[in-house]
Amino acid sequence: MINKHTKIYTLLAWLLTATPITYADNYNESTEVQTFTKDLVENNGFAEEQLTALFSQVKRQQAILDLIAKPAEKAKLWKEYRPIFMTKQRVNEGVTFWKNNQEALERAEKTYGVPPQIVVAIIGVETFYGRNMGSWPVMDALTTLGFDYPPRSDFFRRQLKEYLLMTREEQLDPLTLKGSYAGAMGMAQFMPGSFRAYAVDFDNDGHIDIWNNPTDAIGSVANYFKEHGWQSKQPVVVQAKVTGDKVTSVLSTGLELDRTIAKLTQAGWSLPKTIPDNTPVMAFKLDGEAGDEYWVGLNNFQVITRYNRSVMYSLVVYQLSEQLLATKLNND
Repeated sequence: MINKHTKIYTLLAWLLTATPITYADNYNESTEVQTFTKDLVENNGFAEEQLTALFSQVKRQQAILDLIAKPAEKAKLWKEYRPIFMTKQRVNEGVTFWKNNQEALERAEKTYGVPPQIVVAIIGVETFYGRNMGSWPVMDALTTLGFDYPPRSDFFRRQLKEYLLMTREEQLDPLTLKGSYAGAMGMAQFMPGSFRAYAVDFDNDGHIDIWNNPTDAIGSVANYFKEHGWQSKQPVVVQAKVTGDKVTSVLSTGLELDRTIAKLTQAGWSLPKTIPDNTPVMAFKLDGEAGDEYWVGLNNFQVITRYNRSVMYSLVVYQLSEQLLATKLNND
């Protein structure tokens, strides 16, 4: 039997979930936002009334704060993570994307030295070739995280400033662009700071559009890789065989090239291809479907980690790129 108190509590719960609270006008009342806008006016030439009008339309997105602050889920193992991206559909659609944009990809390789399969794999992993670019208003996301998420407020305020500069430079309405809940944008999922630093107008039409223009997205990804040290026609990562009881003693502790081939060899690692003993590398172990896998990442592997700070991300990008290449060559 439901008593009147239960009915009241149920009604309150329904009202709270059915009527999400937003604070469309509150950001202009924040002293931190006022300081932020004052800096933009004094140092970047923005008009105060323009920023006041803009922030009056920004909504605080509680759902974004919930997403970024929720307890981290159990980290996926490599054997769980890899199958998410290594699917027949992602490979086939990647080959189609490659064929549809072959001229841009070939030109990007000539210009930046980054092979087409790597660029296609990045766009494939990030947004499924532009299908999933995010649905959050970027202005809402960056403002919410910049002023209501203290753990990383400095970072997101910097990105918000970069975003406002970016939209002014590109003559875009800052209220219309959509992205991830963290403010990453377009097919390439660039943060605003990366957009301003690395995105390029690869079709020379006077604007950089990584949302709707695959040519610009392709050139921008390739330029990002070049600027982060990609070495043309050099190896990326190699799987090793290991023996002995010292193999784990040389595993890298981060994403730096903090080991050498010689050091790994001394600890019982062997590689299927000859790499000079003094080559800087990172060494890592993953939990694969058939057991432990030992991998050696070289300079180009580290470059991929600059896009996303994860060895599993970088390895799946590489493996997807190899599958894309093999499938395209087989189809041609």
